Amino acid sequence: MRKFTDKEEEQFKEAYKPKDWNEVKINDSWQIFKVMSEFVSAFEKLTKIGPCVTIFGSARTQSDDKHYLLAQEISLKLSKLGFGIITGGGPGIMEAANKGAYMNRGKSVGLNIMLPFEQEANAFINPDKCLMFDYFFVRKVMFIKYAQGFVVMPGGFGTLDEFFEAITLIQTQKLVNFPVVLVVKEYWQGLIHWMKDKALSAGNISKEDLDLFNIVDTADEAVKVIDDFYKQYSLKPNF
Repeated sequence: MRKFTDKEEEQFKEAYKPKDWNEVKINDSWQIFKVMSEFVSAFEKLTKIGPCVTIFGSARTQSDDKHYLLAQEISLKLSKLGFGIITGGGPGIMEAANKGAYMNRGKSVGLNIMLPFEQEANAFINPDKCLMFDYFFVRKVMFIKYAQGFVVMPGGFGTLDEFFEAITLIQTQKLVNFPVVLVVKEYWQGLIHWMKDKALSAGNISKEDLDLFNIVDTADEAVKVIDDFYKQYSLKPNF
């Protein structure tokens, strides 16, 4: 078990400090209003955004990395097809995706969040489409609600969370079966192997669940999955 810093120790003490009922009630009530305000503000800014694709990926990817350049290319090609691009608004893959849309003068949306590290709004977001969130769960609703497709680039815990959130909503039919595209087969093959070898063989997912997403290597392949899907269906809100 790792040793905690003094700051973390203080946070633990504050979090578990006994509170009286009145203090709990007041804090919870104000928190409800903060959550509501984030939802309302985001809905007002994004409700007329039009068809968009959300692109997920690591905040730690450098601008000369092949995955950064690949995300930028995918975004540029999607933008030329008329899709807006939604990202988490930060650096790395998010910046690359916003940059691709920006290069085409397309809609470039950044859903930023207050974090103690990594997260700072990149320079390629349309000023009127840069939103700031305190709550991860509110931000995640916006990623899903205003997207007609999802592109998942190599990333860490946050990217995995967003990927599984999307396919869980599709699996449970809370979300229409929009295209979900994993990009860079070599990066994701270990996860796919685990799904088949462990989750599927244990009966925790079905064979059909593995068809909820596509795995590709190139920008053209990623864009084709989404473009082909919408040659068959009309765009519509997710829920």
